[in-house]
Amino acid sequence: MTDTPLPLEGIRVLDIATVIAGPGICARLGDFGADVIKIEHPRIGDTTRNLGWKVQGVSLWWKHISRNKRPITLNLSHPEGQEIFLRLVESSDVLVESFRPGTLEKWNLPPQRILERNPKIIILRNSAFGQTGPYSKRPGFGTLAEAISGLAHMTGFADRGPVLPAIALADEVAALAGAYAVMVALYHRDAHDGPGQIIDSSLFENLFQIVGPQAAAYEKLGIIEERRGNRLNFAAPRGAYETKDNKWVALSGTAQSVAERILHAIGHPDLITDERFSTNGARMENVAELDDLIQTWMSQHNLGEVIEIFEREDAALAPVYDIAQIYEDPQYKARGTIVHIADDELGEIPLLDPQPRFSETPGRIRHAGLPRAAANIEILKEELGLSDADLERLEDEGAI
Repeated sequence: MTDTPLPLEGIRVLDIATVIAGPGICARLGDFGADVIKIEHPRIGDTTRNLGWKVQGVSLWWKHISRNKRPITLNLSHPEGQEIFLRLVESSDVLVESFRPGTLEKWNLPPQRILERNPKIIILRNSAFGQTGPYSKRPGFGTLAEAISGLAHMTGFADRGPVLPAIALADEVAALAGAYAVMVALYHRDAHDGPGQIIDSSLFENLFQIVGPQAAAYEKLGIIEERRGNRLNFAAPRGAYETKDNKWVALSGTAQSVAERILHAIGHPDLITDERFSTNGARMENVAELDDLIQTWMSQHNLGEVIEIFEREDAALAPVYDIAQIYEDPQYKARGTIVHIADDELGEIPLLDPQPRFSETPGRIRHAGLPRAAANIEILKEELGLSDADLERLEDEGAI
């Protein structure tokens, strides 16, 4: 399948975004064949190059988020850097940026000027609070979106404060939503001969989209969702439980048939007809008692026994893994979820196989994130036709 044409081959993306959300959009498009040109400031580079864990001084976040991209350096506040950028705009399909609203305008690169050079280009503007509204000019990151979206308020246990995600959740959600938005805009442009357009994507709204019908519950029922630990507000049982050998498992009985199988698994088939647990509504009303029953049973069985019994009963359960356990798991191995990519800097690096899986045109990682300016010669000289003298002069002037 390595010779199969990728579905987005022929689509060129300019990535001038920083950190995770915007670059994550471009990484997902690159997974499926888009030619992603990563543009960084000549001296500062992308923030992600210095983010998180490092091996031999190289950020693993950079290797991950800049896979399949061709990095070049341009100073977008320099007039000649702007002109080179606009030449690239002419041959591109998508531009993704994630600066604070007003930054492109400050650099004399407003969307209108970009669309004048290429009326068919899709411009996705990713920011914390969106391009409009009283918060638009505020500095913002995913953590702030996780707070203002309502997610943090409902995450954690009732007797403790709110809990922020242990991952860049707002950024990753925005990356998924942004990749989807770009594809919608490209389809409209290409299938309906539509124009280019500007997509205004905010971290807080993308995250608010996934918290469910909270607005309706508030308006119609006066409900303000509170922290409830590992429980859900619409189904029981659901939670994380500790086994006899101090391991943890998670289970969910959202469907009635699955809830009944869980009761079978923990040795209480009699509770299926018990009025306290016979329906989802009844289980919700008696969830504390139900949790105690499940936890008591878990405390009497080691993890291996728990998994064996639940599999026998066809009840929904999974162990709570750390990354070391993920590496040993047969499901991950069977699906090749972690792939190893040859890398000139680190020798070989594990990355995640592109998702989702396509039967005919699966995504593919051609390389991990490359050193800064690795594609300057290839793009600026060979594709745009700048001479060695041009490159030397522009570098001296701080344009590239």
